[in-house]
Amino acid sequence: MMRDLGVQFGLLLVGMTALSGAAIAASNADGAVIRNGTIGYVLTDYHWAVYQTQDSKAECPTGMNDGPREQFKILFPDDGKKRTLLETQLARESAVWHPDVSPEPYPFKEATGKYAVGLNLDGKVGPNDFSSPDGAVKGIDNQLYRAIGCITAYRGPDGAVHYFGNKFAQQYHYDRVLLELTNVDSLTNDSDVTVTTYRGLDGLLTDATGNGFMPGGTERADHRWGKQFITRFKGKIVDGVLTADGSDVHMPASSTFEDVSVQWIRDARFQLKLNQDGAEGVVAGYVDVETFYRQLVQAWSTHHQSYGQLSSPSLYKALRKLADAYPDQQGHNTAISGAMDMKFVQVFIQHPPAETAAKDAETPARAARH
Repeated sequence: MMRDLGVQFGLLLVGMTALSGAAIAASNADGAVIRNGTIGYVLTDYHWAVYQTQDSKAECPTGMNDGPREQFKILFPDDGKKRTLLETQLARESAVWHPDVSPEPYPFKEATGKYAVGLNLDGKVGPNDFSSPDGAVKGIDNQLYRAIGCITAYRGPDGAVHYFGNKFAQQYHYDRVLLELTNVDSLTNDSDVTVTTYRGLDGLLTDATGNGFMPGGTERADHRWGKQFITRFKGKIVDGVLTADGSDVHMPASSTFEDVSVQWIRDARFQLKLNQDGAEGVVAGYVDVETFYRQLVQAWSTHHQSYGQLSSPSLYKALRKLADAYPDQQGHNTAISGAMDMKFVQVFIQHPPAETAAKDAETPARAARH
């Protein structure tokens, strides 16, 4: 009898200990990765946000745009007329590097329809705005989607820019984007957090297959050559969703042969679902047209653009036409509303010692290849 009671009491103690341990683990779930009120994330996947239906009829009812090769045949048909290299290939390549807004002899197909991915950037619901695919968000500003939505290269999963742009961003260390949250009390609800972006210096931590990315790695923040990529935002976390806005952000963006370039998003906004292993959501804002275009032509030759029916001179005209913010002195808009789909995994961000950071502060900010 006493033995049975002892066994039952022992089992009770084991159960209470297990429950207590589970409760402690649950209460410290955030604390496992939040150190001194800080948690870091590294970008693993990003794409310019393009809403797609299965058959593309809703957004591209007349089909996809032609690429450089198809346009070349229209401009210079096989009609027996003799044409020089200067009049043909070199003229077209010159149009890539020195684009203008003059009319073309073929139509450019803009994405249409009611839906797009992104955020309401101006707080209004206008005639050119979209709704979210689930209808919950009205007034989404994403004119960049109109420009790229019917270009095969930007559509997933196999479009050249969609697939290889992301693959190169994972591969090249120059493209490493870090997101650090400080003054964090909880990843569920926190009314006041600071969000800082950095460029990282290290590779991504992969699983055994080499394809998946694991949380828990370490990334060194570049305080010397990556000054232009350091930006701070004020934000908050509500029901596990981080929102932050109020600053321009520069992103390192090399591709193909690791040609160093940058993306510039003005008045950027973050909306990311957080947990202790990662984050996922959108970063939206007004994309600087000239910076976007220069990144494209520096990173993707006309040959590579042809694989995705991407004609950069035609896209430039569309970007200038659809640009909807930041007018210049002549009243021409210089930025276009847009959004990126992004995924991050949790990392521990390592900053240089204070004395090193102070010395680096004396170095002029510029981007460098690593």
